[in-house]
Amino acid sequence: MQALFIVNDAPYGVERTYNALRLADVMLTLEPELDLTVFLLGDAVWCARAGQETPSGYYNVERMLKPLVRRGMVLACETCLTARGLKAADLAEGCRSARLGELGSLTLEADKVITF
Repeated sequence: MQALFIVNDAPYGVERTYNALRLADVMLTLEPELDLTVFLLGDAVWCARAGQETPSGYYNVERMLKPLVRRGMVLACETCLTARGLKAADLAEGCRSARLGELGSLTLEADKVITF
């Protein structure tokens, strides 16, 4: 099964992104054969920024992406990155930039599309 998560919110400040990544991780645990893609749009592209430092005891979105990258794909909207002054080189290991056309194709191919 192919699942696509579309995430729109910034990594911190609201818990929607945190919950999206938690759910994606659980789905990978429950379904070993799951073909999972997380597509970051808008302020969510900040999730993929390398070098995030958070207070002790607070969740760190960059660390939360690591198991998703190992077993799935994490893509960040190229236009959204540019609008925020970010480049592909700023992304955490395993994350990559992608165009909206790729999101369109992934959406059409997915069995499940989940938006946060």
